[in-house]
Amino acid sequence: MAVVLSVSGSPSLHSRTTGLLRHVDAMLSARGHTVLSLDVRTLSADALLGTDPAHPELTRVAELFELAEGVVIASPVYKAAYAGLLKCLLDRLPQHALAGKTVLPLATGGSTAHVLAIDYALRPVLSSMGAFHVVQGWFVLDRCVTFDERAGVTVEPAAEAGLRKVVERFSVALGHRLLPAAPAEAG
Repeated sequence: MAVVLSVSGSPSLHSRTTGLLRHVDAMLSARGHTVLSLDVRTLSADALLGTDPAHPELTRVAELFELAEGVVIASPVYKAAYAGLLKCLLDRLPQHALAGKTVLPLATGGSTAHVLAIDYALRPVLSSMGAFHVVQGWFVLDRCVTFDERAGVTVEPAAEAGLRKVVERFSVALGHRLLPAAPAEAG
């Protein structure tokens, strides 16, 4: 199975976006994938906003992206776009950090008016970073995700059903990645 990097672009410590992402992580782990987590909010402002492309935190993050075969990127939607914190990270990564990767974009928001943020704000950036395949993303209304100290994250049944479908498609797409072409023999 594949190594998947799970990236939360939420700036909040207790966020529905991160909760939803950890729920997806569990689904992927149950399918046999190895899931590595990255919460962008844990990176320093110096790494995200500084001018040193060789900052140790950025080097570590770039290594995580390099290691992964698939990437799940989740963000809350603010003002019809993904979070600025996620934008800071994506801007600091190497231009082709997603080359050869299968990517699943996820978003949460307070209104269905934000549904298109995945396709019109996030997908073009992921594609420009060389993603091999950006699978159909999924948007979940904030009110459909709840937390309970004992039960953890709960997703309302309708949102859960759609989420399971996109996670399954992502998992299948990870298994169908093209292998690099063999080098031509000198002759």
